[in-house]
Amino acid sequence: MTIMEVLLDLQRADRTGLEEAIFCQGKSAKQIASICQNAIDQNYRLLLTRLIKSKYQALPDNIKTALSYNPESNTAVLGQYAVSGKTRVAVVSGGTSDISVCREAVITLNYHGFSCDEHYDLGVTGLWRLLERLEILKSYHVIIAAAGMEAALPTVLSGLVKAPVIALPTSVGYGISEGGRVALESCLASCSGSLLTVNIDNGFGAACAAIKILNLAGTQ
Repeated sequence: MTIMEVLLDLQRADRTGLEEAIFCQGKSAKQIASICQNAIDQNYRLLLTRLIKSKYQALPDNIKTALSYNPESNTAVLGQYAVSGKTRVAVVSGGTSDISVCREAVITLNYHGFSCDEHYDLGVTGLWRLLERLEILKSYHVIIAAAGMEAALPTVLSGLVKAPVIALPTSVGYGISEGGRVALESCLASCSGSLLTVNIDNGFGAACAAIKILNLAGTQ
């Protein structure tokens, strides 16, 4: 029996408004190279997530050359993408330790043609930092708010702006907060009636949710 390892979902964008992304965690360098070569042969672009540096370096040279790799977010893009339209999305973080997860969201947004602004280090322990940028943050149509520890930032922000806020709990923390479970449960238990929450460190998922909101609103 022949087993097909590569079967790209070329119609996903037509069905859902989002192209398929290749989740590289759990895949070998050989499998990732095969997927990329398949896409190259079909003149199809790809977004690759959770591609750690060691696995990227293990790819064949022709595949590495074809990829735009971002080690900060462990993402890569095969092919070209052009960001267009007005900036309607903000990606906000509680601290600079959350930036790698935020960058996954940023690259996912950019890959799908959406520009975004990044506002980092606005954690609630220095609430003045958030309040200083509040008027700017009120101008966006969607805000992705990433935070670790107890993840208070998404709830606070959701109570200050009209735009949908997508909570992105991160695994940043120590003690009881280590691994992000407290951050996730805090966001899920938020008293804000409109806070949307994705899984721990799921920058890709947060961006996809934002894209669907914007697509339905016709704001691109």
